[in-house]
Amino acid sequence: MSCEKSLRPAQRKLLVGHLIKQYRVSVQRACAVCQQARSTWYHKPKGKPLDVPLKARLQEIARTRIRYGFRRMYILIRRDGWVVNHKRLYRLYREEGLSLRCKRPRRRKAAANRMERPILTGPNQAWSMDFVSDALFNGNKFRALTLIVNHTHECLAIYPVQNIRGDDVAHLLGHIVSQRCKPTRIQADNGPEFISIALDRWAYDNQVILDFSRPGRPTDNAFIESFNGSLRDECLNIHWFMSLEDAQEKLENWRQDYNGFRSHSSLGDLPPAMFAKSFCSSTTPSIFLVES
Repeated sequence: MSCEKSLRPAQRKLLVGHLIKQYRVSVQRACAVCQQARSTWYHKPKGKPLDVPLKARLQEIARTRIRYGFRRMYILIRRDGWVVNHKRLYRLYREEGLSLRCKRPRRRKAAANRMERPILTGPNQAWSMDFVSDALFNGNKFRALTLIVNHTHECLAIYPVQNIRGDDVAHLLGHIVSQRCKPTRIQADNGPEFISIALDRWAYDNQVILDFSRPGRPTDNAFIESFNGSLRDECLNIHWFMSLEDAQEKLENWRQDYNGFRSHSSLGDLPPAMFAKSFCSSTTPSIFLVES
């Protein structure tokens, strides 16, 4: 028995290990059969000095931002000043077992496409709002109103409450508009809070168009659906909320991190707040300033 000469040393070493384990032959005989030098079998490759601190930094990011995948970790590593190839970093990422399981639902091939909306070129052309639901540690449910800017992906507010009405939504929008320019259009679904008379009156007084999604078509409001998915994956699913005030604090901390730190591939790997500086100098409002 002999090995093909075209085999690489690493492949020969695997064959030597297979012979030793399966046939219980000596290292000397297995190396002779595979035409492999014994020194190569006993040699243990040493990682490059840069691998150790890189692995430590990857582990540190994974501990603090447990839902970040390789792409965002790579951006953070480069942002820290490391000059490292993405292929090498991905190898270390896999060696440390940091891969996330991300199962995506299959899209329907026969799904109808909605008519294209106007192309966004500025931050105040369109906002999106929606609700996400969660529960406190004791099972009491609450809802959080989320509001984002479609063009810059900024999150303007995450407002958790147990009960909310249309006039509460109008009050929140009025508070945010008082701190920055009002939008031309706000996209929302057909929930009772969004089709209320109070919100319709606010939109009429402020000359804001309420653009409602078609019933049963959440993809009509894709920006806020994507944001709510990130919110649930990176915040709601990893925190216990002891009270509504605790939920408000944790959601606000995540909102600030989302706007000022979290990178977005659609924005050139920049955080939304940094990307928005080229359009508007105003700062995003805080939900703590909203009066109940």
